[in-house]
Amino acid sequence: MPTAIHQQVRDCQAGTFRRAVGKMQSGWVILGDPQIVPGYCLLLPDPVVPHLNALSRSERELFLYEMTVVGDAILSLTDALRINYEMLGNIEPALHAHLFPRYASEAEEVRTAPIWLHDWSAAPAFCEDRDAAYMQALREKLPLL
Repeated sequence: MPTAIHQQVRDCQAGTFRRAVGKMQSGWVILGDPQIVPGYCLLLPDPVVPHLNALSRSERELFLYEMTVVGDAILSLTDALRINYEMLGNIEPALHAHLFPRYASEAEEVRTAPIWLHDWSAAPAFCEDRDAAYMQALREKLPLL
């Protein structure tokens, strides 16, 4: 069943996805929309698979390793305290990893809560102009193909 993840990967492959940071061996790094926290990214596998368990052992190891490489890059470019990694697949039943930088500056009532408890409707949408410098800095930090 095609999902938004499938379409985003097709758009990345075509070079038309505005939020694409670049291609790693296991998949595509993209900026999240909205930017619920500054620096929020996703890793989308290429090719798309339904879930992590659909990958071979070596493919899993690569995807999970590269996910942490993206996390390292985010940490080096932000003042985040840590990265929360989430793979849900409930709404979009295709593997995709969310990488949420978490900050000391987050509101106290949500700082230690799951990111999904933030007010997503108040989060700034992806903005090509505002986010261009961060995307370029990520490109320079990541081992992109």
